[in-house]
Amino acid sequence: MNLRNINISIITLLLTLVASGATAQDMLARQAPVDRRMRSLDTLSLRTAVEREEARTPASQLYDDWNNTYAHRATELPDSFRINLQHFHMPCQSRVVTSNFGARWGRAHKGLDIKVYIGDTIRAAWSGKVRIVKYEGAGYGKYVVIRHNNGLETIYGHLSAWLVEENQTVKAGQPIGLGGNTGRSTGSHLHFETRLCGVAINPAIIFDFRNQDVVADYYMFRKATYESEGMVANELRGKVGNGGYVASDVRGETAPGGGDVARHKVLPASQMKNEAIRYHKVVAGETLYGIAKRRGLTVDELCKLNHLSKDVKVRPGQLLRYS
Repeated sequence: MNLRNINISIITLLLTLVASGATAQDMLARQAPVDRRMRSLDTLSLRTAVEREEARTPASQLYDDWNNTYAHRATELPDSFRINLQHFHMPCQSRVVTSNFGARWGRAHKGLDIKVYIGDTIRAAWSGKVRIVKYEGAGYGKYVVIRHNNGLETIYGHLSAWLVEENQTVKAGQPIGLGGNTGRSTGSHLHFETRLCGVAINPAIIFDFRNQDVVADYYMFRKATYESEGMVANELRGKVGNGGYVASDVRGETAPGGGDVARHKVLPASQMKNEAIRYHKVVAGETLYGIAKRRGLTVDELCKLNHLSKDVKVRPGQLLRYS
């Protein structure tokens, strides 16, 4: 092959490579929108799969199992967890808290008691899946447990009737039962609990029954502080005196004698206690005796204000009411 032929071959090869490069670029340009569409489809498929999984086992990232055996079983709490409170519905229309979360009659009361009448509609607080529908004669009576997609479980106790079944998916606000007086109960009311990983959290941290609202769009749960937050929440949103209300019930009638009824108005501040409620934040090494002495009251008074026994060990960061 002479030099002229070699040059022609090289030129032909270069032209072929250039043409191939242009073709490759054209192919890449045509492929790009396809790739974007595929990524979009992959994202949509993933989102659909996640939603399907949440519908099947809500909050599965927090819970190891799904069963219909136990009402609650405490497991390891996360150090912190952001709980979405949006798209909620109040469990009932009543604005009256008749019993707070905390120590009561020598035992732990793990929820709020809300005044309702027999037959009042009780609704799901958020969307989720019904885990338990059972009767417990010595405790909850007829009750329902719902696991919600935001990580919480809610318990509705002392119902007169169930309106849902186990493993049923429910929407926020959907009727799930009727108010009642079943189980260990001395009068018609709703016993309402909020739990995370089976551990009871004061519902007053989240719900303001007097104003029929949640306290915020989100609640940042912190394992180190949720108990002290619950004590403060009782003072802000729990039972008020008997309960420091002017009585008029949910049907708009004035209640004779001003007893506990389903809707109340808060008395003006001038008619409430003049003394402001104050709290002491516990630091390392402090005891009930030392705190009581510092704040000018007896250990008995301090324990009574905080529903504590004398032998309890206080923890750093805990808030204790002293006035």
